[in-house]
Amino acid sequence: MKSLAVAALAVTLALGGCSTVRGDRSALVRTPNQCVDQTGQIYFEPESADVTPEGQSVINAAAAYLRNCRISSVKVLGLADAAGTPAANLELSKRRAQSVSQALAAAGLPAAEFVVTAAGDAGALNAEGEARPLRRRVDVTLHVAR
Repeated sequence: MKSLAVAALAVTLALGGCSTVRGDRSALVRTPNQCVDQTGQIYFEPESADVTPEGQSVINAAAAYLRNCRISSVKVLGLADAAGTPAANLELSKRRAQSVSQALAAAGLPAAEFVVTAAGDAGALNAEGEARPLRRRVDVTLHVAR
């Protein structure tokens, strides 16, 4: 009889310990919050303001990831490389920024204030006058409301 009582006590303590450990573990292990600021780049073909299929995939993924978040603002900065005239590059970077803004809205990104700017080829050359690579892009920053 005494061994039955000891066994019952051991089972009770073991099961109780499991639930305690499980409760403590669930307090420690949390799902990461996906509603945090996001940044990314959308790249373009030379002399083009059309969003590429790869760029559209990045836009769709960002919109889906943040669909349940409250977006406070979206900053979109269009850039161009140093090829061509400064005026043409500024216009191209504006069109790129506008294309990305429209694609973000069409992809179902939650409504937000869009701040769309363009830098043209400003900063496209380093101090030695050499062209910086990968300037055919739009930089996007999605600010999540907290």
